[in-house]
Amino acid sequence: MTDGRSWQGNWKARLRERIRDRGYDSVTAFAEARPTASLIALAKELGPDDIAGVQVYDALVEEAVRSRQVTRLVRGQLVRELSRHLAHGWPAALDDETRMEVAIALGQWSAYTPETHEERVRRAGDVLLANPPPAGWLPLGPDDELLLTLLPDEDA
Repeated sequence: MTDGRSWQGNWKARLRERIRDRGYDSVTAFAEARPTASLIALAKELGPDDIAGVQVYDALVEEAVRSRQVTRLVRGQLVRELSRHLAHGWPAALDDETRMEVAIALGQWSAYTPETHEERVRRAGDVLLANPPPAGWLPLGPDDELLLTLLPDEDA
């Protein structure tokens, strides 16, 4: 967690510099090399005291819009949230405890969804709850077969 220093100065330039220092030409390339890492983990790797997860996500959205890859970004964020909240994969049954874990993962995913994709994410979440994936399912990246079925690329 940062103490507010992440918003001081030109944070976008600081973020780009940290990305370049690690040998990447974009925040997207950096994040895709770590497809299951949370936004918090990505931020800590870039600067534990002066980079925030929301800043990483802001840069990811900016790059996704520019490259017309927003749907891929949205699928990738679901991977991050599932990895963070369902570390052992999709539960075999939705009891009170696992239902809460799934709700948190899907809620966080929804919270990090650009406005343009909110309805698609809501529908995809409904499909996952109505027709749960196999027990243990945990996608390792945005190109997971089930994710591509739930959220096919429609960016243009």
